Amino acid sequence: MSVACIEARRAGETIAQLTDVASLDHPESDSHITIFTDKTGVVKAARLLLSSVTKVLVLADKIVIKQIITSRNKVLATMEQLEKVSSFQEFVQIFSQFGNEMVEFAHLTGDRQNDLKDEKKKARMAASRAVLEKCTMMLLTASKTCLRHPDCESARINKDGVFHRMRLALEQVIEIVTDSRPNGENEMAPISIYSGIKEFKNKVEGLRENLYFLSKENLSTMLEVILEHTEDFTDSAYTSHEHREHILELSKQAKMELEQLVSVWMQAQNQKTKDLMEDLEVAILKTCQCMNELKREVHGAATSLAADLLKYHTDHMVLKALKITGVEGNLEAVAEYTCKLSEQKEQLVEMCRLLRHVSGTEPLEITCIHAEDTFQVTGPQIISAAETLALHPSSKIAKENLEVFCEAWESQLSDMSLLLREINDVFEGRRGEKRVYLSLPRPGKHNANLKALKPVKLDTEEQAKIAKLGLELHLLTSDVDSETEKWEDQENEIVQHGQGMSSMAYSMYLFTRGEGLLKTTQDLFHQAEIFATEGTKLASALHALSEQVHHDEKPLLLLEAEKLISMCKQLQIAAKASAQGKSATFTKVDACILKTRNVMTLLCQLLPLCCKLLRKKSRITKDVLIYFNQPPSYATAKVFRFCRCVWYVKVRKKWKKPYL
Repeated sequence: MSVACIEARRAGETIAQLTDVASLDHPESDSHITIFTDKTGVVKAARLLLSSVTKVLVLADKIVIKQIITSRNKVLATMEQLEKVSSFQEFVQIFSQFGNEMVEFAHLTGDRQNDLKDEKKKARMAASRAVLEKCTMMLLTASKTCLRHPDCESARINKDGVFHRMRLALEQVIEIVTDSRPNGENEMAPISIYSGIKEFKNKVEGLRENLYFLSKENLSTMLEVILEHTEDFTDSAYTSHEHREHILELSKQAKMELEQLVSVWMQAQNQKTKDLMEDLEVAILKTCQCMNELKREVHGAATSLAADLLKYHTDHMVLKALKITGVEGNLEAVAEYTCKLSEQKEQLVEMCRLLRHVSGTEPLEITCIHAEDTFQVTGPQIISAAETLALHPSSKIAKENLEVFCEAWESQLSDMSLLLREINDVFEGRRGEKRVYLSLPRPGKHNANLKALKPVKLDTEEQAKIAKLGLELHLLTSDVDSETEKWEDQENEIVQHGQGMSSMAYSMYLFTRGEGLLKTTQDLFHQAEIFATEGTKLASALHALSEQVHHDEKPLLLLEAEKLISMCKQLQIAAKASAQGKSATFTKVDACILKTRNVMTLLCQLLPLCCKLLRKKSRITKDVLIYFNQPPSYATAKVFRFCRCVWYVKVRKKWKKPYL
């Protein structure tokens, strides 16, 4: 690397010397400036510069990959030690080392994920890192449970499952960064109905340009593959009868349309007449339209099933029952609820498989596969953790272990709601990505203030605390997004501010994971200031709403608005406070994220309240207009006059004017 940098510097200096106008004796000739005379030398130096810079970049890439592999090897070695420990004291000591190594690995892989250009690899890396993040806490509680109850078979199975999953995730990270597969295997890309239909339509539409670029057997084979995948829907026990019938009808129609297309196509190859080419165009349009309808039908089947299942399992009744029966030591009840959890797992796994077919993009396909694997693995782990608790009902660590696995299940269900929304966004032509406010400092605007400030790296304990706050923030953004979706008027000012604040809070959550646009603590503080400003604007919108609601509801709304203003002021003060040194910076980061979380918690309460008040106001207005049975402007005037009369009678106790 040192040699490559020296070569690049020399090449740059050579170009600088050859193009130095000041060194020329006659810089000006015929009103033109001669920049250089040794053209061959400049070309040679430029080539040398390009090759040396390329060498620097390649070496830097190799160094980063080597760092990640070395970090992975450290983690694996420590994991082997953790598996063999037999005492709590030894376990605590080794796990502390393991935690430091995992933090280092997370930072390296996070930087690598941000550098990846391939969206598919980026999605796979994100999935692997998510597994490692969640499994670290599972490994802690599962290992402690196994140490506390060494003779318990279910505890051992639970712990072994966590170690196995972490090893698989570590291997996948190495496969991504080295772009290789174990034993030289080729990666089999999952084929979805969406991608199959897209490729099929491209081939069919290509017949307009060239009648001979593929054979009819190729088209028939492609359609057969697509229709085979539709069997995942028609054979599923969870697909509605209506959707199943429509999919079967469209599959049959697709075969007929292809037969008609092939017939006209073969004729057009032999004789290119105007009538035949028009018939071919009609056949192409009909075939593509049929495939679009099939795509729409499978999308409706998958998303409606997902929406129903996610809504049905929102209360987490089975998990709550497992916790209660486990603490009671009721083995029969635990066995009964584990069967129900297994059924729920099968439903959710099937849902993920169907969603993969309609995800629309490769990154979302990979996210669906990751979700399927998570449900497939976490279900049995919850069961083994519940069995351990039932066998040792007084064990606090066994109870904590079950809680951790249940939280992972609930978190994945919450992630599925976001995934479903992204899949719908892609289908409707919107980008299936989380909106991020680009409110970071821009060149020339804030550089004067930020130049002297250096980013601060936090230690393991501090990062763990920030990561915990970040996860809480993530859950709150999901709740806020769910609430904003319930509003009929998405253009409402309150909804707009709420969505903006949720998006900014999400970028702050990504900061705690070492991802996203916020790269330094200064970026975070600036984002916190923008977030607080947005919250103040929301408070103004709440004040405006309070003028429109019933007088009994106005004090509550004003009280909540004042709370919001107060919290936003506190956040602004915290974000603008000076912080010198590592300890002070951590305290400031902690305060900003904590106060942002508090604002988001209040926002979760405000949105449903405002939605309820607006619906009530809308319903009253509608009822009044119907009652008067007059055009809106006339009816509104009558209501206004009537209300003023009531106010004069009730409040002022006298008549001002004879309004009635």
